Amino acid sequence: MISLSVLALTFGVVFLAELPDKTALAGLVLGTRYRASYVFAGVAAAFLLHVTLAVAAGSVLTLLPQRIVQALTGVLFLGGAAVLLLKKDDGEEEIRRPEDQSFWKVAGTGFMLILVAEFGDLTQIMTANLAAHYDNPLSVGLGAVLALWSVAGLGIVGGKALMRRVPLGLITKIAALLMLGLGVWSLWEAVA
Repeated sequence: MISLSVLALTFGVVFLAELPDKTALAGLVLGTRYRASYVFAGVAAAFLLHVTLAVAAGSVLTLLPQRIVQALTGVLFLGGAAVLLLKKDDGEEEIRRPEDQSFWKVAGTGFMLILVAEFGDLTQIMTANLAAHYDNPLSVGLGAVLALWSVAGLGIVGGKALMRRVPLGLITKIAALLMLGLGVWSLWEAVA
């Protein structure tokens, strides 16, 4: 059963954490060079695969005793908040241009870029944590994939304008504060 509150919370946390990520910038660069719909198709497929893997990993964690899962989730959220606060901008990654503009070449480039760049990324770990914490893989998975697709769409279509209006540092700090709150809450639940 889908929980709208779990879906909305997951969407918000993952959206804010992914927005300042280098893959959003990579989507922006790809979107300026190639047909946006082709880029989005590849990027969306890669994000769907990542969310599926993360939710599966989080669902396995639910087999552990609840206090251990809550403590582990709290520590991982606190670690994620620290990563966001301490992360330095290392610039854009170089993106290779396919020889032709066919759907398969462009979508394949987007898919492979996201597949490699996002494997084990903070948002994938957060999605696994949320799936373990809420024991609602459908709501968490749907919220996470919609958030990632939204960020990809923003990056591909309107990323330049957004980054000019909203400071990247502010977005990162908001995501870190949300993760910090979730981490403290999870640890409190593990102790209480």
